[in-house]
Amino acid sequence: MDRLKLVLQYFQSNSESISNGICVILALISVKLYTSFDFNCPCIPQYNKLYALGVMFVPPVILFLLGVMISRHTGVMMEEWARPPGKRTKNPAVVKYLFSAMLQRALLAPMVWILMTLLDGKCFICAFSMSVDPKYFTGLPNNTGLDLVRIMAKVPCKEDIIFKNTTFRKAVTRYVRCYSQAIGWSILLFLILVGAVARVIKPCFNHAVFLQTRYWSNYLDIEQKLFDETCVLHAREFARKCVVQFFEGMQDDAVLRLPLSHTLRSRKGQDEYEEEERLHGVTRKDQVDHLLQTWYQCRPELDVTKIAHRPTLCITWEDYNGRTLYSDV
Repeated sequence: MDRLKLVLQYFQSNSESISNGICVILALISVKLYTSFDFNCPCIPQYNKLYALGVMFVPPVILFLLGVMISRHTGVMMEEWARPPGKRTKNPAVVKYLFSAMLQRALLAPMVWILMTLLDGKCFICAFSMSVDPKYFTGLPNNTGLDLVRIMAKVPCKEDIIFKNTTFRKAVTRYVRCYSQAIGWSILLFLILVGAVARVIKPCFNHAVFLQTRYWSNYLDIEQKLFDETCVLHAREFARKCVVQFFEGMQDDAVLRLPLSHTLRSRKGQDEYEEEERLHGVTRKDQVDHLLQTWYQCRPELDVTKIAHRPTLCITWEDYNGRTLYSDV
């Protein structure tokens, strides 16, 4: 149970871990789908290869597209690539890094599916049983009235009556399955070697450039998250103010005369300041639209030493004669 909690905490720690978790889940889904899929070769010369190759490659394409769609790297990459430069120049290295990260994770589930089909061998047998030369095997049923192509197309169908009293079908199946598994293990070995070589030679290149690229790619993701969260908080406060104003506008006018104490002045001023702080001074629809348009067209510079101008709020209470009673900034 503790290990499961650690795994969940790892996958929830940052966007990269979440993307890794989603890719692992997609890979497990592909395994479950293949094991529960009932593969039935049509055993017809015109359709065997089409059906088998479709089962082998169409689901991986779907899984790849799903991996691209649900990967957060895809959204961050497209936003960075399509946005206007504004005050912040684009970094092609960051876009390439995000594209590489998205591609690697999206290819995991499709490769799992393809490797499983090759190691299982059913699809390969269905697709290429007609390409086997039958002269290398004994027990070919030649009293069925069928031509050789149709007989070889029926090899994947073990329940066919023409192979009832012969070992021909089993021999051809074992032969084709050996090729299928050899290709599958070769692909797996190649992928492991590529990963190992890439891991070994990675420090040989400029590692500082890689660290910079990874840092700024993470920064873009975090920046967009914080902006979205701030927009949600602003929208919530903006909606609350609009609803309160609507209800207050439905009330009848009333006059209540009370002495203005210093405590009331301080509390009222503090409450109004907190409300304005949550709204960041953006209190109208045209201001919100302008803010969002500016964020898209002109991202802020990557320099936190330049403090943005913060407008001051001065609250003044006056009596009926216009004389100032109390001011607070």
